Amino acid sequence: MRIFVTGASGHIGSAVVTELLDAGHQVIGLARSDASAEALRARSVQVQRGDLDDSGLLAEVAAASDGVVHLAYKHEAMVSGALREAVETEQRTVETFGAALAGSGKPLVIASGTLTVVGVPGTGTESDVSDSNPRAIAENTVIGFAEQGVRSAAIRLTPTVHSSLDHHGFIPNLIATARERGVAAYVGDGANRWPAVHTLDAAQLFRLAVESAPPGSRLHAVGDEGVPFRGIAEVIGRHLALPVVSIDPEQAGEHFGFLGALVSLDNPTSSARTQELLDWKPVHPGLIEDLDAGHYFAAR
Repeated sequence: MRIFVTGASGHIGSAVVTELLDAGHQVIGLARSDASAEALRARSVQVQRGDLDDSGLLAEVAAASDGVVHLAYKHEAMVSGALREAVETEQRTVETFGAALAGSGKPLVIASGTLTVVGVPGTGTESDVSDSNPRAIAENTVIGFAEQGVRSAAIRLTPTVHSSLDHHGFIPNLIATARERGVAAYVGDGANRWPAVHTLDAAQLFRLAVESAPPGSRLHAVGDEGVPFRGIAEVIGRHLALPVVSIDPEQAGEHFGFLGALVSLDNPTSSARTQELLDWKPVHPGLIEDLDAGHYFAAR
């Protein structure tokens, strides 16, 4: 299959590209910059220059492909406070892909997040649906494309997708904050749980979804169902030789910056149905083991 991948040179995208290529698929990668284009060409990926704002280009390439994996997101806008811009771009992009693939039976696989199910009773599952979380808007739209002849799937990624490929995600930001503040912090008692998944396990799930996910699938890329946030802080403190401290919820925004609204969320999430549906099994190290491997703390 010839798969069009947005975000192909990014943290998760680069692993997905490897997974697809190793399985014998061809990849067309969207590249915004010369550096991204060069990196993709070095891996025998066909490069399509452009960005998410060029809807006409996205539609043309998607229609000429055998499927789409959409991973790109305007993270810079989100982090800077322009969340509305990021959400509107995401919605416009998935609508463009859905229209281009309508009636084809081709796969459209997008990245969503387990944070869309924060607040559900107990452990979040694939059947839990949100209509209030900003990222859930695009997710629900994509699931609806199943009724238009698109083999659509939304893969909910955990807040921490971790590995040696992760240089800009939540864990590197938490480590940078600890270094800057001189303490590894958690909020309250730190018992709130974050699910996690290794990058390579997530990449395999994207490939399986492209190949065989049923139309309208909500899938969970979850290895660890819930790691207590205090445990994450303790590992960071140990590796940086910093004290581990509790801070009040009112201090979270000042201490953690853009992550302040997320660090106290409790998001235990299961992937049992996903594992059964696609015969997917996370096999790579969990978050705490991966942190203890030390690569997150090495000079880069």
